[in-house]
Amino acid sequence: MKLIKVSAAVLVLVVIVTACTKKATQSGSQPNSEAPRISSVDVVKVTPQEVEVPSGGSAEAIVHLKIDSGYHVNANPPTFPYLKATELEIPKTNSISVDFLIYPDPISKKFPFADKPLAVYEGDNTIKIRLKALKGAPQGKQNLPAKLRVQACDEQVCYAPGELSVSIPVDIE
Repeated sequence: MKLIKVSAAVLVLVVIVTACTKKATQSGSQPNSEAPRISSVDVVKVTPQEVEVPSGGSAEAIVHLKIDSGYHVNANPPTFPYLKATELEIPKTNSISVDFLIYPDPISKKFPFADKPLAVYEGDNTIKIRLKALKGAPQGKQNLPAKLRVQACDEQVCYAPGELSVSIPVDIE
């Protein structure tokens, strides 16, 4: 009787181990059927240009946006208040301030998920920033930190908003 109980316990253990091994092998050998996860910051590339600003004067800085093909980001201002606008935030420093920003002209495009056309950016775009070097600002090169907030979408869906760190090279003369 004891031998039958031990044999039954061993048999159950073998079945469990075999089932777990098959499941792990099968799941490891099958291709991943989930689509790759899209992130808003993965489809937008940001390239700031170096700008020379005279001490006590102003100059225009340029930040290039390249949005991957098949995607768009909401314009600034967006079509509807609930949409996340593309927004460049540049905090004031002890030596540089922002007079104003000029966002690119949007395109108007109809999407299946919206009742009316939306104002968006696609492809290559430029944000212009009017910078002012404060009087007494130390001369030389420095990096002006900024953050670009974007929400990327494709033809079907919008993805979670994201934030890109940007460093604008500034040379105060």
